[in-house]
Amino acid sequence: MGLLGDELGFAEALTAQEYESVMALGSRRSYDANAHLLTEGDRSSHVMIMLRGWVTVSVATERGGIRLILGLRGPGELLGEMAALDSHPRSATVRALGPVEAQVIPGDAFRRFLAEQPRVSGLVIRQLTFRLRSADQERSALASLTVLQRLATRLSELAQANPAGPYAAAGTGTGATRAEAVVRLAQDELAATVGATREAVAKALRLLRNQDVVRTGNRQVEILDPALLALLAEGHQE
Repeated sequence: MGLLGDELGFAEALTAQEYESVMALGSRRSYDANAHLLTEGDRSSHVMIMLRGWVTVSVATERGGIRLILGLRGPGELLGEMAALDSHPRSATVRALGPVEAQVIPGDAFRRFLAEQPRVSGLVIRQLTFRLRSADQERSALASLTVLQRLATRLSELAQANPAGPYAAAGTGTGATRAEAVVRLAQDELAATVGATREAVAKALRLLRNQDVVRTGNRQVEILDPALLALLAEGHQE
């Protein structure tokens, strides 16, 4: 399982000249928190390069309208490339976590750019491959892992994320036990990252609290025992 993007964002992998050329193809747009930048099933074909802020990438599941968050995307990352390349409906919904700015580039202009820039085309193919593998892993986990395992895996991943991201933060010294890291998510948001109901996630969090693995607060989960959390993610039980 993995929510975060590839180790190197699309824009960061471009040369200065490539970056200038691709940015010149589009225009800068701003979006409010919770706005849909892209919508699953829509037939638009433009792409976006994230400039500021963070978004979630989610898909509908067959479990009573539950959405599964497949990824978190931040500055420098490319969005919407699949629909631009194959002209099929959007495969996922992209929603702003807070105020967001992105460079919006028409699909036909982006395709022409890739045809003229084989190195950049290779970067896009590499990114697509990475994301498809990641999405397959998420769906496999949804079918084969327990909610507790999925939650433990997700918390471990987010706890190790860059503190500059939307969810991870350094540990705190509050309380009797120092937290190694803090994941700033409400229970319903956590549920969406593991494809489960809020009730199922609340039950799993109770189990983790009872084992002194985590401590929960208002829209946050403090990680007290990362090693045990990793073991639970692998299916080990105390």
